[in-house]
Amino acid sequence: MTPLDARALEASLRPHGESVMLPREAYTDPAVLAWERRHFFAGTWTCLGRVDELADGTTYREVTVGDIATIVTFGERPRAFANTCRHRGHELLQRDETSDRRAVVCPYHGWSYELDGSVKTAPRMGDSFHTKPYGLVELPAEVWQGWLFVNATGTATSFADHVGGLTELVAPYGPETLVLKARHAYDVASNWKTIVENYHECYHCPLIHPELCKVSPPSSGDNWNLPGAWVGGLMDLRPDAETMSLDGRSHGVMIDGVDPRRVNYLGLFPNLLISLHPDYVMTHRMEPRTPSLTAIECSWYFRPEVKDPSYAVQFWDITNREDWAACESVQRGAESPHFRPGPLAPAEDAVYQWVTMLARGYLGKPLSTPA
Repeated sequence: MTPLDARALEASLRPHGESVMLPREAYTDPAVLAWERRHFFAGTWTCLGRVDELADGTTYREVTVGDIATIVTFGERPRAFANTCRHRGHELLQRDETSDRRAVVCPYHGWSYELDGSVKTAPRMGDSFHTKPYGLVELPAEVWQGWLFVNATGTATSFADHVGGLTELVAPYGPETLVLKARHAYDVASNWKTIVENYHECYHCPLIHPELCKVSPPSSGDNWNLPGAWVGGLMDLRPDAETMSLDGRSHGVMIDGVDPRRVNYLGLFPNLLISLHPDYVMTHRMEPRTPSLTAIECSWYFRPEVKDPSYAVQFWDITNREDWAACESVQRGAESPHFRPGPLAPAEDAVYQWVTMLARGYLGKPLSTPA
């Protein structure tokens, strides 16, 4: 069971306009984060990154999904396995370790495994020993729009149900055909959920985002209501703006077949934020380190022929840092003994969707509800 009080969570599930934010402990308690790592990250579908980047020059890669050490292999297709030798349980790879060998060898007793998880060698086990029952434990893995997702407990709902209606919004941008042109890594002194909550509302934009408000009206757009474990909406560009940049001009190449006047902001539970622009796709991939520290990998993807992505990177680095400062202040406020969960404004309906998704998850209920 979640360490959060069920009555406090019910207060977050009240109708929008009557509900309040999650209880203080959701943002500050290490026991809550430990529960989230197992149930929200390992227990659902966590994004590990782009397949082409993860597979570059490697055959085996260790990734810790939530609190479960996992190995991803790159053969005919990406596959995921528990990072646990079937002999005595020793880890096959250390944290973040990679290998370009055709087999991974346990450093304890020398058992080795093929890319499909089957036992290749089991030294000194005797001629009559049958290796077939002792392949690595395989975990569900899916490639979606160029990103790799793993369910490390093997207990999640189907990936199709998890992404639901998100595919129809993302697919026109062809993110798997776009090329990584820039990446920034941020360590933000804030709870991971606060960062997502900030991402899903522009109630704060007039006060802290002058650059963004110059190219997009903060009250524009609407939120999506489609099936799946995700939250998102769109904002309009101002009539004289072509994209999100400091001067509103695009110095890249427009993506064919997408709405040139809108930017979509989509958050796929638990750790991938996808921002769809007319000329580039930006993602934020999150990894909570402590209740008050989140590592964020921000990536910008463009058409291959784009040479200089700086127009988008400069804009969003400024905007990101404005957001991080706000989230860090919210975190410090949440850690005060005087903090009490506050109400949600009418314009924070996407935050309401996110908070109620979390509250349902804490209570063991399905994350998403059909539209």
